[in-house]
Amino acid sequence: MWDKPLGGWRHVSALQHRTKGDYARMMKQIAEEYYPDCEKIILVSDNINTHSKAAFYEVFSPVTAYWLSQKFDMHYTPKHGSWLNIAETELSSLSIQCLGNRRINTVDELNFTIANWETLRNRRQIGVNWQFTADDARIKLKRLYQKPLFQE
Repeated sequence: MWDKPLGGWRHVSALQHRTKGDYARMMKQIAEEYYPDCEKIILVSDNINTHSKAAFYEVFSPVTAYWLSQKFDMHYTPKHGSWLNIAETELSSLSIQCLGNRRINTVDELNFTIANWETLRNRRQIGVNWQFTADDARIKLKRLYQKPLFQE
């Protein structure tokens, strides 16, 4: 899932697997098709092993891999807080509004169903009203923050 929350735009596609190669090809698609004129793309993603600049070098020539690694400014959600990722919010909406409890037999059928949901949601420019603040994170994720060595 790619999500531009303030612009009310997203793109979703289902794949057979979730590999570094799939990730690298998707990032190249974002850079070339959606943001070809951008000097830098700020990317926030889950902190999983496939989401890294190293994937570019495993799939593309050194020149293309370097270009992609310079194009993206990558930021990761905390390992124990992937639910902070706005894409996770969108995937939840997709699941509730589109997929429900029905059985979908093939990836092609799934992508067709997802594409219809995506088109409607993008047409309506439904964004994400993110209200989780840094102060909220300090409370909710207290166990992940280091304790100070001394207090004033």
